[in-house]
Amino acid sequence: MPEVPQRWPVLAIVGRPNVGKSTLFNRLTRSRDALVADLPGLTRDRQYGRGRLGTENYIVIDTGGFEPVAKEGIAAEMARQARLAIVEADVVLFIVDGRQGLAPRDLEIAAELRRTANKLVLAVNKCEGMRHDHVLADFQELGFARMFAVSAAHGDGVRALLDDLFEAELCSFSKEAVGTVTEEREASEWQHDLAGVDQASPSESQQQGHTTNGPAPMRVAIVGRPNAGKSTLINALLGEERVIAFDKPGTTRDALSIDFKHLGRDYTLVDTAGLRKRGKVHEVVEKFSVVKTLQAIEQSHVCILMLDAGEGVGHLDAGIANYVLDAGRAVVVAVNKWDALEASAKQRFKRDLLQSLQFLQFAELCFISAKHSRGLASLMRAVNQAFAAAMAKLPTPKLTRALREAVERQQPPRKGPFRPKLRYAHQGGQNPPVVVVHGNSLDRISESYKRYLESWFREVFKLQGTPLRIEWRSSTNPYAKED
Repeated sequence: MPEVPQRWPVLAIVGRPNVGKSTLFNRLTRSRDALVADLPGLTRDRQYGRGRLGTENYIVIDTGGFEPVAKEGIAAEMARQARLAIVEADVVLFIVDGRQGLAPRDLEIAAELRRTANKLVLAVNKCEGMRHDHVLADFQELGFARMFAVSAAHGDGVRALLDDLFEAELCSFSKEAVGTVTEEREASEWQHDLAGVDQASPSESQQQGHTTNGPAPMRVAIVGRPNAGKSTLINALLGEERVIAFDKPGTTRDALSIDFKHLGRDYTLVDTAGLRKRGKVHEVVEKFSVVKTLQAIEQSHVCILMLDAGEGVGHLDAGIANYVLDAGRAVVVAVNKWDALEASAKQRFKRDLLQSLQFLQFAELCFISAKHSRGLASLMRAVNQAFAAAMAKLPTPKLTRALREAVERQQPPRKGPFRPKLRYAHQGGQNPPVVVVHGNSLDRISESYKRYLESWFREVFKLQGTPLRIEWRSSTNPYAKED
């Protein structure tokens, strides 16, 4: 992972629910990484992003709706996450709703922020079409010397806010040595800049990152049904409570990207919202979460499919596995809460697993306990193995030799008067590996023989943990002699 030459200042966005925090986060990072809709409680975990103002980089933390007096339930967990962000931040940007005016909860939040925040700035949001002096006057009671009227949705006032922050608050931080906060989220993860600032295209940014800073971290998406233990697994790997792990399905709604290092190797873990059956995806927020989950799968190198040992293996688990398989992603199956099962229940689970997920026989199976951090070393070894298989380079001479050996062992069966002839093979892609087989009458090859060849290539090239795709092209080898 590339090093950051200077310490990036950290800006935390804090406020009560539904005041536009995630909209401002998306504006500052030029992304859609935080869910945005007119419903309270959409952001529950800390969400990190990178912003840029000219040549200055900074880190933005989006937080859930802050309710300082919450004592239990998901609201208390969200408040705890917000407090962690406040501790991490160099400057806290306190967001209020200019259209609704000053609310009692704003007073509660302001009182706590004065006690705990390093530096504090007030931003009055949703001020489009309103006289800024009148709107700001409504919030004089909060006692802030510096207040800014902005519209996160339209971008009004955001540049002026950042200009002031960097001039008065953030510039000194950007000159310091790299600190622990920037080690948590570094430059390679974010490709978006502030609206209105010149930037390279995403593809250009990614190419620059790969050529000047070395390979990007391995992206590992953790997927599965709600409450299977995905967030608990990430917390166990990180050694901190970075993601809300709450005993209620659906506590993770955003797909969160978190960098970490294991045995000297860099990873980006992606915690996704638990997928539900299609009929249960009826809320607009849940639909957003499914989209983010599928995007996370598509953008990953390896997926860890989390199964709940206590719930068994069902059609929903098979459906999620199919999503991963269709995307061509390498996969490791992690059976969580394994230590809670009796011996007889473990045997039943294994039988059900082999029957329900027989199409994932190439995947490594790991039995773990995320809560007690058991089996994590073997899980990460399986992830590394799956990644190596997905990115394997298969030289044409070796592929062609393996193809000929397979045919010598078992020729493709005749179909009518014709027997398909397999001539040579080459690699057509990675992640997943694609083998392109050339020959004659390839449309007559049976499905059973296709499975045989896939199994043979897997065995020869040790492609454990990744889908393998074979493409068939009827042609002749221009370099081969006539038979």
